Amino acid sequence: MGVGVGVTRVPLRGLLLALVLVSPAVLSGILPEDRADVLYHSYNGGGVEVTGPSYLVRKGDNKNFSASANYYTDSISGASIDVLTQGSAYSEQRTQLTGGIDYLHADTTMTVGYSNSDESDYKSNTYNFSIGQTLFGGLTTVTLGYAYGDDDVFSNVDPGFKRAAEHRNYHVSLTQVLTKDLLLSLNYDAITDEGYLQNPYRRVRVQNDSLDPSAGWNFNTPEIYPDTRTSNAFSANFMYYLPYRAVIKAGYRYYTDDWDIKSHNAEIGYIHPLWNRWIVEFNYRYYQQTEADFYSDLFQFANQQNFMGRDKELSKFNDNTLGVTLSYDVFEHGWGYVDKATLNFTYSRIWFDYDNYTDARQANPSAYNFNADIFQMFASIWY
Repeated sequence: MGVGVGVTRVPLRGLLLALVLVSPAVLSGILPEDRADVLYHSYNGGGVEVTGPSYLVRKGDNKNFSASANYYTDSISGASIDVLTQGSAYSEQRTQLTGGIDYLHADTTMTVGYSNSDESDYKSNTYNFSIGQTLFGGLTTVTLGYAYGDDDVFSNVDPGFKRAAEHRNYHVSLTQVLTKDLLLSLNYDAITDEGYLQNPYRRVRVQNDSLDPSAGWNFNTPEIYPDTRTSNAFSANFMYYLPYRAVIKAGYRYYTDDWDIKSHNAEIGYIHPLWNRWIVEFNYRYYQQTEADFYSDLFQFANQQNFMGRDKELSKFNDNTLGVTLSYDVFEHGWGYVDKATLNFTYSRIWFDYDNYTDARQANPSAYNFNADIFQMFASIWY
């Protein structure tokens, strides 16, 4: 999180819980294949740069069990707009270790997993379990999942500061083969968060004199968040296989919580084979959300507010993402103990536009916006 004002932990926690709930086996009744991945990722946007590698190994007995282990690390550095207006530039490293076991019995797949994330001022342990059942000759799969996260929050500027937070995610999904070419997935997640849900460094912007706007503002008042949050998310995803081996993907997700945030997320993608061993994928994603009920870009009566937040991720904003992925099949017929190997490169560009979060570095603050570039390069082998 750093000495400056880092990225809010609420979206990160939601992302981690979502990731650990997803089993590599999309459909129950099939164990994931033995494979190994090596990935390098890079994010650069809004004054923040995040880079690092990830290593994944999965091995099974080709019958009932499959185990996986993942090591992921990233180095975070820079000075976001929060840092430039409220704190100092920072640099830190986060390391995450994840392990899981899949067990297959007849048409039932059970998955247990554990993830540990560690950085200088944030430590997290997440445990997850899911069970999936295939029905009607493999045409329908129902999956139930649960994840529990236990976090400790510290401060790099206050050695005595320590707070705790707990997170629970209840997940249910239905995957249905509609036709030989069309696949539908429906998902629902209920998430409860309790404890310290804010950033210990971030402060709100308060007007010095409520009757005189020309008196300016200050950043002397810490944020105050509710200590509970309940969220619900619904999503639907389609995959349609075209006659010439191409695939069209489309998805929609709706999110709402008791902080009064509502969001819509729509995505469409197209996967197309090139020649014999190349595959290209194009994706477009649109996201928009409303603001939290205790959010404000500029507070006038700080001492009369029960809760106050100025994190831009709690504001009203939207973003657009364009992405392209290029994959190459290295071995057309395998090589030795390697059944298959691919090289993959992904690039995404995100445009963020904030409706009611302004750039406080300006004398007359205007709506803030920025762009981000994301690169991923990874190699995968199946054995």
